[in-house]
Amino acid sequence: MRTLLIGAVAILSLACSGDSEGQPTPPVAAGTALDTATFAGGCFWCVEEAFDEVEGVISTTSGYMGGQTSNPSYEEVSSGGSGHVEVVQVVFDPDIVGYDELLDVFWPNIDPLTRNRQFCDAGPQYRAVIFPAGSDQRQLAESSKAALERSGRFDQPIVTEITPASAFYPAEEYHQDYYQKNPVRYRFYKFTCGRAQRLADLWGPS
Repeated sequence: MRTLLIGAVAILSLACSGDSEGQPTPPVAAGTALDTATFAGGCFWCVEEAFDEVEGVISTTSGYMGGQTSNPSYEEVSSGGSGHVEVVQVVFDPDIVGYDELLDVFWPNIDPLTRNRQFCDAGPQYRAVIFPAGSDQRQLAESSKAALERSGRFDQPIVTEITPASAFYPAEEYHQDYYQKNPVRYRFYKFTCGRAQRLADLWGPS
């Protein structure tokens, strides 16, 4: 679905010479102990954008996790044959932003009620997953999900998975910072996919 939508606006992208450059990586003080979090929320371009805006996030990398094969390609993952999920790995400074705060960013950027798809992207490769690294992250993830369930916000079950992190494979370079490097194609995809409207319906205006 995403590939077809991108192709439909290729001519617009060629006409746009103002593609923005990626934002510079924030400086990190020597000796700073960084941490890593991994989230799946459908299209990894959109998840990257959400976390790039968070103070304390040092970098985001689109990639794949949870499958049976090593070094999968985008074509293998998007076909659903490799078992991997599109993910974003977030490197963050825990002295500035905690894992629990990243979870607070994650939830309102996904549809937690729909299994094996996010918005217009269908299939288990696009399902929403929290991939905690270690027992501390897992406990925080489970507590966050339980709090959302208790909140009464939704009258349907939350189907977002919590699965231990496994090998992470970075996606191809053209996927990294896609929303910055290809803003016309990205905005067209995001609008046509209905992501913003569905998030507003679920969580209210951003």
